Amino acid sequence: QVQLVESGGGLVQAGGSLRLSCVAPGSIFRGNTMGWYRQGPGNQRDLVATITGGGSTNYGDSVKGRFTISRDNAKFTLYLQMNSLKPEDTALYYCNSQTPWRHYWGQGTQVTVSS
Repeated sequence: QVQLVESGGGLVQAGGSLRLSCVAPGSIFRGNTMGWYRQGPGNQRDLVATITGGGSTNYGDSVKGRFTISRDNAKFTLYLQMNSLKPEDTALYYCNSQTPWRHYWGQGTQVTVSS
């Protein structure tokens, strides 16, 4: 069973920072676009950021300038550095792998930002 394992979530005050990590099997990490998505209470799952195998990035409008996505291809690990966090960033954050045959998802890590 393919597993993506997220970590790094937690409770932080507004204005603070967190760094999320996602470890994936090499078979679905290597060369594929990886991404972070989030789902707040009562909301749909939205794009946070993606990064291609070559390192090109794309961000959701609400996080541009505050969040940075990166990947370590040697460690098969995806990161999301989140700065200047706001209460509206509170959500369950999911790691995603876009392979040619399907998408894979992690179980999610909770981020809660208090005002």
